[in-house]
Amino acid sequence: MDGDVLEAHRKKEGRCLGRGPEGMAFTLEERLQLGIHGLIPPCFLSQDVQLLRIMRYYERQQSDLDKYIILMTLQDRNEKLFYRVLTSDVEKFMPIVYTPTVGLACQHYGLTFRRPRGLFITIHDKGHLATMLNSWPEDDIKAVVVTDGERILGLGDLGCYGMGIPVGKLALYTACGGVNPQQCLPVLLDVGTNNEELLRDPLYIGLKHQRVRGKEYDDLLDEFMQAVTDKFGINCLIQFEDFANANAFRLLNKYRNKYCMFNDDIQGTASVAVAGILAALRITKNKLSNHVFVFQGAGEAAMGIAHLLVMALEKQGVSKAEATRKIWMVDSKGLIVKGRTHLNHEKEMFAQEHPEVNSLEEVVRLVKPTAIIGVAAIAGAFTEQILRDMASFHERPIIFALSNPTSKAECTAEKCYRVTEGRGIFASGSPFKSVTLEDGRTFIPGQGNNAYVFPGVALGVIAGGIRHIPDEIFLLTAEQIAQEVSEQHLSQGRLYPPLSTIRDVSLRIAIKVLDFAYKHNLASYYPEPKDKEAFVRSLVYTPDYDSFTLDSYTWPKEAMNVQTI
Repeated sequence: MDGDVLEAHRKKEGRCLGRGPEGMAFTLEERLQLGIHGLIPPCFLSQDVQLLRIMRYYERQQSDLDKYIILMTLQDRNEKLFYRVLTSDVEKFMPIVYTPTVGLACQHYGLTFRRPRGLFITIHDKGHLATMLNSWPEDDIKAVVVTDGERILGLGDLGCYGMGIPVGKLALYTACGGVNPQQCLPVLLDVGTNNEELLRDPLYIGLKHQRVRGKEYDDLLDEFMQAVTDKFGINCLIQFEDFANANAFRLLNKYRNKYCMFNDDIQGTASVAVAGILAALRITKNKLSNHVFVFQGAGEAAMGIAHLLVMALEKQGVSKAEATRKIWMVDSKGLIVKGRTHLNHEKEMFAQEHPEVNSLEEVVRLVKPTAIIGVAAIAGAFTEQILRDMASFHERPIIFALSNPTSKAECTAEKCYRVTEGRGIFASGSPFKSVTLEDGRTFIPGQGNNAYVFPGVALGVIAGGIRHIPDEIFLLTAEQIAQEVSEQHLSQGRLYPPLSTIRDVSLRIAIKVLDFAYKHNLASYYPEPKDKEAFVRSLVYTPDYDSFTLDSYTWPKEAMNVQTI
């Protein structure tokens, strides 16, 4: 590189550094050494003041989508400050960077797209995925979140616009779990979309053809899994996110014993839902075996929750056959019963010996469940009649409206508390505001957010170099989350610890996962840490700024004498 080119390169780097990563937080010495003095106003701001500036600008925005765009722009410009903002008030910002706002952001991804964040792999890249992974600038990747965009939240097929989900999930890996963002890789597998509206949209940024299925699709997934582990190691965590039902179960079963992977929609949702149920037992004052569950929906989330409930019941000494009899499922065709045609393997396990019943209301009236769990993304599915019936059957009915986003919730918190006269034990997938009844009682609804699960699990898996993730890890995670709920929280209606404590909760989950891994020979990191808490804490990412000051020192004067002829 000749002198003129080198100088131009230095000036270009200086302009880039002036725009970030630290902006006016650079010290004078750093500005001088980096060649950016004069490119930044003559003011020195602490990160606290930078946080204040962002907050004031953020609060001026009228819509949640505008707030999302501000935060994502900040993530691109100053990643440290972005995570300082998120961790300053996780409860406030989580609904913006993830559900429910991320769903809206995905729907408008073509409009909000500013800068590529993540790796876009298409069906046409098959055979060259190793090369594509080499394009990613970071080599020390510990966690990958991947989606094919076919079932984004409760919104359906959003194709390439689904990239907002892996990006948002991994932001929570860091904000809630302390996983280093440089060790995270969001991936979108673009195999097309069956969303005709997107195919007609000139702003759509993905492949404009129908989804590729069958062997070609499977070959792409096989190559992807192998390429990731070849590049980043066999214990690189791969989280599957928002795949359609038809693929989610079979891919989980196909890969779970070969790779370090899990499906958050199945296993993460199961863990957080079971955590809420275990916490609710402290209100109902009885055992899990005393409960009967009716599910609205029989897809990934429902099956995941049901399987983990069976595992929890078996742990209490209940037989598998008896446990499955306590779980009733209603799908689009009605109650799932034995003898019904075209039942897949997952549904067959929970098919009941019972005549066919068409509606959820009828099933609730017949079964008289202690708990109803909505995971079908059918807004308003828990009607006033169903809520009244639940309140008449039981003193403290459990009502979980877990579908995302908020617009797809089976009922609102206000409706549940009002109809059940405050006796309903409520949890939702998306956040609801506190509810005050006419008698003055105020309830704070519990949000069964998967963010209670996957950041802590991921941190524990990474810490131990775990190569396979058994379901027992998700059950112990559920138990740990339930233990984090205090009696005061329960009296307020909360079934989950406040989101403001989620980093501490995630840390304790990670320690539990790490301990389990060593006890069951799942860890590959040796020697085993004597102080597991200290070891996990040493891995936690901090948003504090790094020093850009060059290492400067002097030699003894006599050693620096200039030799002359």
